[in-house]
Amino acid sequence: MAASQEQVKPEIRPWPALWALVLGFFMILIDSTIVSVATPAILTDLKSDVGTVVWVTSAYLLAYAVPLLITGRLGDKIGPKKLYLTGLIVFTLASVWCGLTGTIEMLIIARVFQGLGASMMTPQTMAVITRIFPPDQRGRAMSLWGATAGVAVLVGPILGGVLVDGLGWQWIFFINAPIGVIGFVLALRLVPDLPTHEHKFDLIGVALSTIGLFCLVFGIQEGQKYDWGQIKGPLSVWSLIIAGLVVIGIFLVWQSRNKGEPLLPLALFKDLNFSLANVAITTVGFAITAMAFPLMLYAQEVRGLSPTRAALLFVPMAVISGALAPFVGRLTDRTPPRFIAGFGLLCCSASLFWLSQVIEPSVPIWKLLLPLSLLGVANGFMWAPIGTTATRNLPMHQAGAGAGVYNTTRQIGAVLGSAGIAVLMESRLAANLPSAAGGGAPSEAGGVGKLPAPLHQGFSDAMAQSMLLPAAVLVIGLIAVLMFAKPKHLERPADAPVAAEAG
Repeated sequence: MAASQEQVKPEIRPWPALWALVLGFFMILIDSTIVSVATPAILTDLKSDVGTVVWVTSAYLLAYAVPLLITGRLGDKIGPKKLYLTGLIVFTLASVWCGLTGTIEMLIIARVFQGLGASMMTPQTMAVITRIFPPDQRGRAMSLWGATAGVAVLVGPILGGVLVDGLGWQWIFFINAPIGVIGFVLALRLVPDLPTHEHKFDLIGVALSTIGLFCLVFGIQEGQKYDWGQIKGPLSVWSLIIAGLVVIGIFLVWQSRNKGEPLLPLALFKDLNFSLANVAITTVGFAITAMAFPLMLYAQEVRGLSPTRAALLFVPMAVISGALAPFVGRLTDRTPPRFIAGFGLLCCSASLFWLSQVIEPSVPIWKLLLPLSLLGVANGFMWAPIGTTATRNLPMHQAGAGAGVYNTTRQIGAVLGSAGIAVLMESRLAANLPSAAGGGAPSEAGGVGKLPAPLHQGFSDAMAQSMLLPAAVLVIGLIAVLMFAKPKHLERPADAPVAAEAG
């Protein structure tokens, strides 16, 4: 492996390659959140309901998350550049398909293909960083990667609001076409062809993880719709959830006993920091995905804000997060990550709890912007140190597998966040708006931006109560990062990591 790297080093320009990959990574992450601001418009235009329209996001996240384990390994086998470019083509074409759909069912199907394209791309960005950057620059490179993730989940709603108001919700998907073409050309020219590694594929593991995750997420999200009872015939919500947990358990047992090359290399979790970083990023993915839905519905349904004006609530977050990224990047290689990431997660949980206390029908907008600004501080401090800590000790031959595991846990968190917040919102709407049909679904309670005044208080209370879920989940992530071990590169001279990595 060392010899192979020496052969390709003279041809590699790491930073231009990273910027080319970041463009595509930024695009696919935006699509994880951009739909939240367009949800009311899609709900009305396609004559859907809250429970179904949330699947526009959940289907994308599920199709994104489930294949990540195998696409990370596949990138090691056929080359990260080839798989990245293939995924970019699939993602771009599926984006156009999303914009052309006329039914909610077809939109959900198109989003599945979009998610599959994204799953091919994401692990390759992280694996390439691990393989082309020397150890003394890897922290800064991963900070840029992490900052991209943090800014993207904030920019998505802002861009979505402008496009929905100006051109229609279809353009949140059409905009990906020119970006995809530019990203393809840049990656083709700037990303190097790296040495490949032989890998076997655990097809049994793929089947078990797919079935288990689908049953679990579908059961959680559809529980409220079916009153946590029977779905059809002998099939019930709880039987799906239990079946999902059992299948995931069987998957883990199979991975531990697989004598070949398991889909999930459990040996990676022997590194304490890798394990804790995966726990932390799962809670971050959960919270960031979940919090956008109640906030956007409140802003548009109760306050009557247009999609653009509602999305502008995220501007302080995006500006503060982006401004902090270079500062946090410099800290990442010099400061124990528990302090940086711990501060970020604490701020994130506090900001969401603060939001839950100020969401009221007539609260001044500036009182909403204060906790949202704190959320920007949180994003600036969370993403980079968690990602850097997870990948710091990855062996080169497992770069793709490790990146696949890390991104899978992040996306599983996002999927569960989408499903969990859908359940909680419908439950709290039913409790706070008992007179509204279907538990007070916005489309049945007056239309987008036209919620009757007598329902404003109940709807606001439901959204505020829903915000407590992601705030609570982040406490788990905070505990995880506070347990980070001190990185080895901080315990020895600066040149020791380079020598150790080369060895």
